[in-house]
Amino acid sequence: MLTLSDVKMVFFKGTPDEKVALNNLSLEVNQGDFITIIGANGAGKSTLFNAIAGTYLTDEGRILLEGNDITAMPEHKRARFIGRLFQDPMKGSAPGMSIEENLALAAGHGGWFSTISKKDKKLFREKLALLGMGLEDRMNSPVGLLSGGQRQALTLMMATINPPKILLLDEHTAALDPGTAEKVLTLTNQIVDENKITCLMITHNMQSALDLGNRTIMMDKGRVVYDVANEERLGLTVPDLLEKFKISVGENLDNDRMLLS
Repeated sequence: MLTLSDVKMVFFKGTPDEKVALNNLSLEVNQGDFITIIGANGAGKSTLFNAIAGTYLTDEGRILLEGNDITAMPEHKRARFIGRLFQDPMKGSAPGMSIEENLALAAGHGGWFSTISKKDKKLFREKLALLGMGLEDRMNSPVGLLSGGQRQALTLMMATINPPKILLLDEHTAALDPGTAEKVLTLTNQIVDENKITCLMITHNMQSALDLGNRTIMMDKGRVVYDVANEERLGLTVPDLLEKFKISVGENLDNDRMLLS
């Protein structure tokens, strides 16, 4: 479905600050996969997402989606079929526009100067009601007045109202309080499952990485060092993951944020 072959990205090439962010990384993502991605800071997780989304074009390697080469395709064109949520709830929506207007833009059914049909209003209301946050009764409220959790849930709805071929979740609950984060993760799982969306999710929570999805990969120094899926992943514990990392890399995982989650 999505294939990355020997992808390499180097920042500040030829300078004392040169950094190999992706080191000949190869990854095969199957249709319907829900992959959780873990690794220490600087492992290349967000850079991997930037490569897939086209935020940065790769220095070497190829990226294929459904057999089509998108390696050189610009980000705005990939956005038609790749959805993405960020850690910051303030990204991904327009704060000065209403909830209804944001959803209309995401759905491609309206916007600044367009009239939103009664059919669309009904659809948006039904979708918002699924969030269980009462947003269906605040359709005309500016998005900037929403809490972080409400805004992230709305952004999730916007990113999936027209189900993308690939959904990238870049620590999308990290800035939320634990209760709200749990709710957004539950919504994420529900939406991904119901729409059969192929999804990759970066998380710093190692237990969530094992609880969610069907596959987990660990990254280190710009490459995938461990990849486990389905039955093989069942029964794995956080200590098991730490041991797998040590065996693959030759050293202990050193990341307080992950170890304390």
